[in-house]
Amino acid sequence: MELFHQLARRNIKIRKQSGFGAQWRQQWEKVFAGHLTAEEKQHIHLHNRNGVNGYLWHVFSYGMRGCFTGEEAEMAFDEEEKTCCYLFFQHGDDAFTVEDASGLKAADLAAENDKIDLYVVDSEFNWTFVMTHESGWLGPYFSRR
Repeated sequence: MELFHQLARRNIKIRKQSGFGAQWRQQWEKVFAGHLTAEEKQHIHLHNRNGVNGYLWHVFSYGMRGCFTGEEAEMAFDEEEKTCCYLFFQHGDDAFTVEDASGLKAADLAAENDKIDLYVVDSEFNWTFVMTHESGWLGPYFSRR
């Protein structure tokens, strides 16, 4: 994946975590969308249903959780004190661990944002930064627990 190589070229220590995507999406939903009822999750298309793709980041685009958006989200992410981070995707089970994310910036993640939905969280899921395939129109988003 291009993102992996791009970060590695910047000397950001990144490690592939095959199969962790589903587990981290589940944890993300618990932390950032756990306050929603099943009906609310269905209403905002949080999950795939009846041939319609669901996206976890809909919790932000539908205004169901407070967040920064656009440039404010990028600035909040860039200014966040980062140590270990997890990167995972809306679709797919591959994921990555960034062991020292202190130098990781929103611009580093922009290379693939027109193709994928990328979620970044600290190892304790205290905050999240999400780049959507709709960035520029919907997202990016930054929120704290």
